[in-house]
Amino acid sequence: MTGRADRPNDTTGDPADGPAGTGESGRRAERKARFATWEAAFVRWKAVASRYALLPLRLFLGITFVYAGLDKLTDASFLADTGSGSIGETMRGVRDISAIPGLVDLALKDPSAFGYAISFGELAVGIGTLLGLYARVAALGGALISLSLWLTVSWQVSPYYLGNDLVYLMAWLPLLLAGASVLSLDTFLADRRRRIR
Repeated sequence: MTGRADRPNDTTGDPADGPAGTGESGRRAERKARFATWEAAFVRWKAVASRYALLPLRLFLGITFVYAGLDKLTDASFLADTGSGSIGETMRGVRDISAIPGLVDLALKDPSAFGYAISFGELAVGIGTLLGLYARVAALGGALISLSLWLTVSWQVSPYYLGNDLVYLMAWLPLLLAGASVLSLDTFLADRRRRIR
């Protein structure tokens, strides 16, 4: 029977005793390096995700409000004072069940003008939001439009979470607080002003 001492050229001993990069300690070091690489990639991804977190919301609200404004402006029956699907008929239908009947009365003084105001308001808010131009002002406009529609048109919806105007109101609040810090004209113009100084 021969021992290890009798085989000086044997390299099949304990893997942990092998050269650097082999054996258990080498595998552990390799796993640590791989984990460190993944962790660094995750930290970079997390920073990018945080920076662009509000962009999907901004795109959704901007596109939706542009579409809503154009849809109303191109619908002659909506902009009429009377008739099926008109803004006047809608306002008369919700007058007694809205949270603020006085607001509906104000719209009923000239339903067509109110319809144009809502349409152009939605269009301006949507364009401002998409471009990131006066983003907080646009978000405030969107929130006010959503608030007024919630208090009038969709107030009677029960349960409340089925009414979409309240959801839109809540969706505008993060943009109102944070503005549009990426891919926006606000950021471009602010950077330009700093460079000129």
